[in-house]
Amino acid sequence: MGEQRLVTDSALEFGDALPEGGALLGLDIGTKTVGIAICDAGWRFATAGQTLQRGKFAKDCGVLRDLAKARSIAGLVVGLPRNMDGTQGPRAQASRAYAKNLSTALDLPALLWDERWSTASAEAAMIGQDMSRAKRAARIDSHAAAVILQGALDALTN
Repeated sequence: MGEQRLVTDSALEFGDALPEGGALLGLDIGTKTVGIAICDAGWRFATAGQTLQRGKFAKDCGVLRDLAKARSIAGLVVGLPRNMDGTQGPRAQASRAYAKNLSTALDLPALLWDERWSTASAEAAMIGQDMSRAKRAARIDSHAAAVILQGALDALTN
């Protein structure tokens, strides 16, 4: 494993830790799956990718490391599941720990991004595209990751 990298809730701090350009990987960490999204190097558009069935951290990390290398990923944006009142519960602590461990393992800075409305927003967009319930269920996590990543991109570029 590498040395501890920056893991922050601040888009400004995260942006300062990144090189100029480079794609970002957005992650929606669930208890059973990890939704994955990727953006372009210019940080304009987040695109839903695959959904990874969670296994042991080392296995998940290997898949994400391969993806990060293949796509020249410069940083991670990890959804932080806050309660509606803004507080953080056990799921937020688990996501924070996952982000910290992944950031160290991949030697990439990580931004923890509020994901309170990401799944609802992704679901509404897929319904708007007239996507069947079965397809929505299979793709919701990666689409939620894209919503999380797009929110962070908007903050980074404004």
